[in-house]
Amino acid sequence: MKVVILAGGLGSRISEESYLRPKPMIEIGGKPILWHIMMGYSHFGFNDFIVCAGYKQQAIKTYFNDYFLNTSDVTFDYRDGSKDIEIHNTAAMPWRVTVADTGLETQTAGRIKRIQKYVGDEPFLLTYGDGVSTVNPNDVIAHHNKVGGVVTVTGAILDQRFGVLDIDGDSRVNSFREKHDEDQSFINGGFMVVEPEVFGYIGEDGQDGLTEDFSGVTLEKLSQEGKLTVFPHEGFWRCMDTQRDKQQLEKLWASGKAPWKVWE
Repeated sequence: MKVVILAGGLGSRISEESYLRPKPMIEIGGKPILWHIMMGYSHFGFNDFIVCAGYKQQAIKTYFNDYFLNTSDVTFDYRDGSKDIEIHNTAAMPWRVTVADTGLETQTAGRIKRIQKYVGDEPFLLTYGDGVSTVNPNDVIAHHNKVGGVVTVTGAILDQRFGVLDIDGDSRVNSFREKHDEDQSFINGGFMVVEPEVFGYIGEDGQDGLTEDFSGVTLEKLSQEGKLTVFPHEGFWRCMDTQRDKQQLEKLWASGKAPWKVWE
């Protein structure tokens, strides 16, 4: 199953760093948070990634173009007037990575629509390029297959800044709304399982979907039809939305006890 990662936004809330590079390339412990997300998926057996790039996409493409070289011991031999390269060993992960240009100002639903050709007619995993968690995607898939629906989101609990999920006893999402200060509900933490039917919900009513927000519009459509479900996750989840979030994640990583580091 392919993993789609939304990584094209401007990252305006963390502009102290995102003016230089896209938010998914901001580093935690010397590695982009995108790397941390991919390492988590890889640990659970998912190694085929589609990155929905946009803002400063060249930084993401350059990172993966140089990834093998930067994770290897290399000898460069120029003695014969040419360049010979010998790779001694490598720590590169067994990843297949498609970096797709989904546009500079495209909204999240439009980005998903634009990678349909890379996903094909198969279910896929979907998450945001700024959130780390201890969630096991295999558990989300099993839950999705059990309860049905077009999209299953991972519900996480955190101080509320994101859309709130109103959940019934059958794991159906009755509504998808913006937070209130008094809320301590599950939020959409990403780490989703998505059926290919979702593409038919993007860009309805003659629109192309490029200006449609996936959370605020597409998921709301699905919730109204009873086709949005949730996998409740009470373990660690954190989004790097601001500089303060980054500092907290850095502190956890430096402690050697980063909860999301499920890999060896």
